[in-house]
Amino acid sequence: MNIADLKKTTEQKMDKSIDSFKGDLGKVRTGRASTGLLDHVVVDYYGTPTPLNQVAKIILLDARTIGVTPFEKKLISTVEKAIRESDLGLNPSTAGDTIRLPMPALTEERRKELIKVVKHEAENARVAVRNQRRDAIQHLKEALKKKEVSENDERRAQDDVQKATDKHIAEIDRLLQEKEKELLSI
Repeated sequence: MNIADLKKTTEQKMDKSIDSFKGDLGKVRTGRASTGLLDHVVVDYYGTPTPLNQVAKIILLDARTIGVTPFEKKLISTVEKAIRESDLGLNPSTAGDTIRLPMPALTEERRKELIKVVKHEAENARVAVRNQRRDAIQHLKEALKKKEVSENDERRAQDDVQKATDKHIAEIDRLLQEKEKELLSI
């Protein structure tokens, strides 16, 4: 593997870590409604565990309410039960064919807990980026031992990998600050 390929794959892996972190942030519930909140809810569909979005239409009714409309009417009670038993702390109410999920307001204590969760996720993302940096530098050192690259090229590549690491960690910190600000706003 040449240096350009190594840098490119390392950058791609770091980008994937950031994308994963963004996904984790999306799952953290703020006072606003988000259809992504129900992504991990699983419904018993005729004996088969099935993701909720495959058996129902999920929409935002307003800024603080999610609407879930099952494709089959007889699934309404099953979907409602799955949402109630999930760890989301939501209390569904049925109105005709639609299940309404109002988002409860967050207490100050809950906001602080969520900020701790978000900070933990951010640290995990930083560790993932640093691990990719370590792996890339290890590959460079092995290439230097095998005389595949010169010392100058290896040093330059290490600097480039470090710059990419710094850039990605700064992005993680920026996303963390945005989420904290969102959680603290009422």
